[in-house]
Amino acid sequence: MSKERITGAEALMRSLEHQGVKTLFGYPGGSIMPTFDALYGHRDRLNHILVRHEQGAAHAAQGFARVSGEVGVCLVTSGPGATNTITGVADAMIDSTPIVVIAGQTPVSMLGTDAFQEVDLVGITQPITKWSYQIRRAEDVAWAVARAFYIAKSGRPGPVVLDFTKNAQTEMVDYEPMKLDFIRSYDPDPTIDEEKVKEAAELIDKAERPFVLVGQGVELGNAQEELRTFLEKADIPCGCTLLGLSAIPTAHPLNKGMLGMHGNLAPNVKTNECDVLIAVGMRFDDRVTGNLATYAKQAKIIHLDIDPSEFNKNVKVDIPVLGDCKKTLTKLIGYIKENKHTEWIDSFIEHVQTEYARVIEKEVYPKEGLLNMGEVVRAVSEASNNEAILVTDVGQNQMMSARYFKYSKKRSIVTSGGLGTMGFGVPAAIGATFGSPDRTVCVFMGDGGLQMNLQELGTIMEQQAPVKMILLNNNYLGNVRQWQAMFFGRRYSFTPMLNPDYMKIAEAYEIPSRRVMKREELQEAIHEMLTTDGPFLLEACVVEEGNVMPMTPPGGTVNEMLLEC
Repeated sequence: MSKERITGAEALMRSLEHQGVKTLFGYPGGSIMPTFDALYGHRDRLNHILVRHEQGAAHAAQGFARVSGEVGVCLVTSGPGATNTITGVADAMIDSTPIVVIAGQTPVSMLGTDAFQEVDLVGITQPITKWSYQIRRAEDVAWAVARAFYIAKSGRPGPVVLDFTKNAQTEMVDYEPMKLDFIRSYDPDPTIDEEKVKEAAELIDKAERPFVLVGQGVELGNAQEELRTFLEKADIPCGCTLLGLSAIPTAHPLNKGMLGMHGNLAPNVKTNECDVLIAVGMRFDDRVTGNLATYAKQAKIIHLDIDPSEFNKNVKVDIPVLGDCKKTLTKLIGYIKENKHTEWIDSFIEHVQTEYARVIEKEVYPKEGLLNMGEVVRAVSEASNNEAILVTDVGQNQMMSARYFKYSKKRSIVTSGGLGTMGFGVPAAIGATFGSPDRTVCVFMGDGGLQMNLQELGTIMEQQAPVKMILLNNNYLGNVRQWQAMFFGRRYSFTPMLNPDYMKIAEAYEIPSRRVMKREELQEAIHEMLTTDGPFLLEACVVEEGNVMPMTPPGGTVNEMLLEC
């Protein structure tokens, strides 16, 4: 069969379609213009979402990828267009999110001349990507795209950047579609060491106080059912990292809550009391471990992960089990014995009750005063039947929503974990509505984070993306203010915020909105938000100096959480 001769830009469009891409996020410009011209002829098959800033494109691609399990794609121009995506690329790298960023570049003949909008994108992004490559010839397009998608979504997922020179976009090529499932020296699906699995199973069977740490790797590996079967067969309680919260339903009796600095009291305390700690698809981040010198020193540690670089990186493990956690959990299930740990599980109750009485009841069910962040979050979650996708920005809004939202379905939390990117929420929520159009998407944000990518309200307006935005407005950069209150003598250095009228801003973007200041109005306002077709902005004016508790102070020990500020 004869090959068709087309431009490199057209080859890119066809290669994206060959990879199954249907949605991409982007912003046109000079160096990528031939590709956008080719995209014009593919509008019926490739749905391009015009964002208002390239950072928004990267975060939208992340949101799309996180809820769909597919690769998110963004298309931007060179120079500032490319560099504006870098925060999103770094965010995707640390949070293992599969995205492919395709950026225009000056022609090969002008590289190195400081041409208009030329930057060394490959050099800039190599440390924060799984792969970064410059396409210099049209004949390399199909190969580069196939390789990019394979690398982004296989093994431990992550971002890939393709730097697409202008001459490669306009040159002619004999196009042939390509798929890739092998790269020499790249092993995304390592062979599982059966002996390590057996060792782990023996240790688990002998444990009197086993505890499982559930990370995002369970979601990325689609191992939610395997995790549940494993936990139930061995009767082991678990705690979840921030990104792993929806890997097991909140209501499951073995789920003891969130780990980490602002997590639940019981799972943090019990981390330092268990005799066997089983970490599944998580990287022992410092916000989970606190002071490493005092972290789980009493326990034998089993670590299941697909990335060998995570073993012994932060915490020394006794039994590393390398492999896809869907496969390693399946093998473990076959080896472990059915067990009961009733007394150990019951020991969590005291700490659950303590946290409820001293923290949760006051935050979620206050009897007087201004609205609390936690009560707004819980009310939205319950009004959506605990089935919505939670997207968060970063700060107190993130920790409060992660703590008090409830999860009943997998892939239900989208948040910036490792990088902590303010401004993530709104564009990521846009992406989530395209990645999972049949689900309700609720994004919680603070007044600081919303203003960092406020321009993406324009994208919401144009697309009528049904993003339900809940602004927890306390007129502060709340998380920094909390630290200033606790550790810097209440010296509020540049954290108070003079805010605009968000109702007027929503009106300008033709987005329905409502402001709530009184508790009696909250339920009705949430109902209006959830029953309104399309987007909605709900501004909840919350107590200004509210704090997220419990809290493990920076460098503190996980089982010594502060319950009051």
